[in-house]
Amino acid sequence: MKIEAHLLLQELAIQVKSHIEQATLLEKQTEKSLNARITPDSWSVLECIEHLNRYGDFYLPEIEKRINSSHSKPELQFKSGLLGNYFAESMLPKAKLNKMKTFKNMNPIHSKLDKSVLQTFISQQKKLLLLLENAGKVSLNKTKTSISISTLIKLKLGDTFRFLIFHNERHIQQAQRVIKNVWF
Repeated sequence: MKIEAHLLLQELAIQVKSHIEQATLLEKQTEKSLNARITPDSWSVLECIEHLNRYGDFYLPEIEKRINSSHSKPELQFKSGLLGNYFAESMLPKAKLNKMKTFKNMNPIHSKLDKSVLQTFISQQKKLLLLLENAGKVSLNKTKTSISISTLIKLKLGDTFRFLIFHNERHIQQAQRVIKNVWF
């Protein structure tokens, strides 16, 4: 995938702003509805969002550290890497969702959660917007970040942003399906 770097950052920022809006709407729900599940083994809305917070806890400091330590200059175009594009594209929600197993430390099932999970998510998304803005000053191709499953594997900064934001989209849609399918 090739795209003008500034367009990629703009498109991703639009998505992040949408995620903030959606989380803000979720704050209007009762804690009972936010903790309800469709089946005993499925995630509640708050568990979906807590899962995203756990990834944010890793990726936001990692991205910030790499942007701050990068001496690269921004290029006009971002060209996705093979592995980075695969990871990012695999996160995109599809009509028939491909289920994925999550790592144990990222699985919030049966956690005791309250609405502060949503406030944490919104705060993380605001930080992500700032990082997207700061990323315009470095190379999205040459600046590399570690990934949560292995610090040995590095992705281009542009792919890391795509992966993280597409992953957020996937689970926000999941949370919205939970709200629609839970009856009280």
